Order: sequence, then C-alpha cells, then structure tokens
Amino acid sequence: MEQGPPASRKALSNNLDRLLNIMATLRNPQRGCEWDKAQTFSTIAPYTIEEAYEVADAIERNDMAALREELGDLLLQVVFHSRIAEEAGTFGFDDVAAAIADKMEARHPHIFGTASADGQAREERWEAAKAAERAAKGATSALDGVASALPALMRAEKLQKRAARVGFDWPDTDTPTTKLAEEVAELAAAETDEERLAEAGDLLFAAVNVVRKYGIAPEDALRFGNAKFERRFRAMEALANGGFETLSLDAQEALWQRVKAAERAEQAHPPVAG
Repeated sequence: MEQGPPASRKALSNNLDRLLNIMATLRNPQRGCEWDKAQTFSTIAPYTIEEAYEVADAIERNDMAALREELGDLLLQVVFHSRIAEEAGTFGFDDVAAAIADKMEARHPHIFGTASADGQAREERWEAAKAAERAAKGATSALDGVASALPALMRAEKLQKRAARVGFDWPDTDTPTTKLAEEVAELAAAETDEERLAEAGDLLFAAVNVVRKYGIAPEDALRFGNAKFERRFRAMEALANGGFETLSLDAQEALWQRVKAAERAEQAHPPVAG
C-alpha cells in the first residue's frame, strides 16, 4: 500500500493524536468543557450534517482555505462521535478508521487483491460489493440501507436507483414525463389538505424520476436552479434600485424578462479578456 514520506506520516500521526487528546480533555468528567460533556450522538448529529454541507459549499465556491477549515470541522465531528462511543465502551476512533479501511480494500479487490478489473465496469463492481455488504448485515429488501435522515430529494433518487437495479424502472424518458404530467393534474384535483400533501409528494417524486432518467443528479439540478433564481432575483432588485417590493407583479415580471435577456446576450457574446 502506498504511503507518504515518513516525516509526513509522523506529522499526521502527531496531529491526529493531538486532536483525539483535545476531545478527550473536553469530555473529561472533572475538568472538561460543560457543553462538550453534555453532548450525545443525537445532539451532535445536526452539527455533523451542517459541517458536511459547509464542506460542499466551500468546494462549490472553489475556496481552498475554507475547504481546509471545513474539512477540519467535519473531522472534529468524527472524533466527537468516536469519543462518545469510546466512553460507552462500544468503539473508538481506531475502530472507525479500521472499518473504513477494511471496507475500501474489500470494495477494490482489483487494486488491493488479486481480482482482475477486466469484464466488469467500476460501477457494477462497486454496487455488487455494497450489495454483498448489505446482505451480510441481513438486508431483506433492495431498499435496505437507504438512510431515512437523507435530504428528501437525495433519498428519492437513491430509492429509485435501488429499485431500478432490480428491474423496477421505466426504459425511457417519455413514460416518466407522462407520469409527471398526470401527477400535476392529480395535485390540481386534490380537495383536502391530506390529499394535496400526498399528491404533492407524488409530484416531487415523479419529477426526481424524470430528472434521473436524463442522467442528471436531482440535487445538483435543484442547486443549479436555486443559484440561477437567486442570481436573477438579486439582479431584479438591483435594477429596481431599492423599490422592488413596491412594483406591480407585471412590472416585476418585466424586470425578470429583462434580466433573462441580459443573461442570454452575455452567454451569446461573452466578454473578451483584455
């Protein structure tokens, strides 16, 4: 297995030990931090999710200084959870590291073992390994293992992909698109709040299916859409010069179309760097 220079490995070991010792001190019953001592898996979980999103945000902004900091914050979450588990006598940080190392080696037998990479695509190999892991854990459904705490949009995509792997999937994009139109009509026809909630869920789930069938990650698509809306809305506010909320809907729509036209013109004739 490839490793870095001895000096680099030593520095890495020293910094990890330092971080682990800091967390142990913070959780020390006698002289630790009151806030850190009071935390549990459940109370820390929201921070773990938040830090993961902040990592993604730093990557999207291509801010390497922020990425380094956010990765550190995310690592702290792993150390925090591991320390709580160690205090409970269930596992420690070394067990976490060993488990993921074992898993990565098992999922890459063509790299770390004697298996050949020929004849099987990477994605097929990866999914076969994960399926074997789920079976070893006693999975009884193709949907087992899709975390319920995932963002709903991401979870919908994962559920659909799992179902597709066992053949439950449309073979084209036309049928899912037709189903999406049906769901729009059913939402419009719903009469009670309960019916509207159910039909709205069906509509969003169907929209995820359509996007997925085009080979696009729904989460990426919606993030792109969010960014575009925010960019255009801020541009409208700037054009209104502080009076946007006083405009009629028709006037606001006119600004929206103006911003869209300006974007298209810029895309068709991008500025030439000097």
